[in-house]
Amino acid sequence: MPSTPVERSSTSTVPSIGRRVHVIGNSATGKSTLAKQLALALDADFVELDALNWLPEWVGLNETNPDELERRFEHATRGDSWVVAGSYTRFAQRTFWPRLETVVWLDLPVSLLVWRVLRRSWRRWRTKELLWGTNVERFWPQLALWRQDDSLVYWVVTAQRGKRKGMRAAMADPQWAHIRFVRLASVAEIETFAATIEASTAGGGDMGKA
Repeated sequence: MPSTPVERSSTSTVPSIGRRVHVIGNSATGKSTLAKQLALALDADFVELDALNWLPEWVGLNETNPDELERRFEHATRGDSWVVAGSYTRFAQRTFWPRLETVVWLDLPVSLLVWRVLRRSWRRWRTKELLWGTNVERFWPQLALWRQDDSLVYWVVTAQRGKRKGMRAAMADPQWAHIRFVRLASVAEIETFAATIEASTAGGGDMGKA
C-alpha cells in the first residue's frame, strides 16, 4: 500500500471530507485528539465511542449488551454533522457507516504506539484521571503481556495486522464506495492534515462540504 497521506483520491491534495467523519485506528494513535480538532473546525458534534461503550468497572457494552451499544451509536450520529473517534468497526459499519462521508485512518508504527500507551497509562494512573465515568487507568497490567485481556500493550501489538487488513478490505468493498478514505501514516501527516482542514474552514473554503 502506498505511504502517501491520501488514498482513493484523484489528486495529491487533501479532499473534501464532508460533515460526517470517522477517525479510526489502533490504540494511542491520537484518534480523539484529531477528531476534536476536526469537529471544532467543521462546527460538528464530537462523538467518542469509548464513552458510549464503557460502563463502570470497565464493563464494555460491546461484550455485555451489543444491541444497546448499537442503539447508542445510532443515537449519537442521528444528526447531519459529526466527527466520531474510535474504532468498533463492526458496530460502526452496521450503524453509521451507511451515512458516513469520510474515514480518516491513523496508521502509525507499532513501536510508537507502544511507547505512547505506556507513557499515557503512567500519566493517567499517577494522576488518577477519570476515564469515561467512574473508570480509572490501570498501569501495571499493561506490562503483563501474558495476561492478554488486561494488557493494552499486547492489544496494540497483536491488533495492528488485523486492523490494517480490515481497513484495506473496507476500502475495496463496493458497499463503502460512497466513503472517502484518508490514510495518515505518520505524526507529521496527521498534523499537516489537521492544519489543512483548519486553515480551509477558517478561510471560508469548501473542504468541509460534501
